[in-house]
Amino acid sequence: MRILLMGVSGSGKSTLGPMLAEALAVPFADADAFHPPANIEKMSRGEALTDADRTPWLMALGAWLAAQPQGGVIGCSALKRAYRDLLRAAVPGLRLIFLSGSPELIAARQAARPGHFMPASLMASQFATLEPPAPEEGALTLDIAQPPEALLRAALILPQAN
Repeated sequence: MRILLMGVSGSGKSTLGPMLAEALAVPFADADAFHPPANIEKMSRGEALTDADRTPWLMALGAWLAAQPQGGVIGCSALKRAYRDLLRAAVPGLRLIFLSGSPELIAARQAARPGHFMPASLMASQFATLEPPAPEEGALTLDIAQPPEALLRAALILPQAN
């Protein structure tokens, strides 16, 4: 099983992702580790990435996930459907888990992450860009107000791709 754990920065992808990967006995990758230095520098300055900035990054993520013979979990914002479509093109049968939460909860989480290259000032742009998965995308939507252990239990019942 190949899973995309998606949501805005601070939604819990880096917390739930390793837990889910361990439970499934597959590798986990955090999409942040795939950003080229130019993207990190741009975000560190408080500038939102463009689609042109994101495309090579998304292609690298898709290539990594497709190359995992036993499956894998990747935590990536994948805020737009077009981004998820790029990943699905690289990874047929990709399953989506959308970590959904209020701007207030996300702001509180981001405030607790000093030193992360994604400043809290970009949160509004993340929510403005977010296109929640459409029903035909078959995403499992999880409310991040729940504790990580509850989210893990819900994620483990994710149906297999057709």
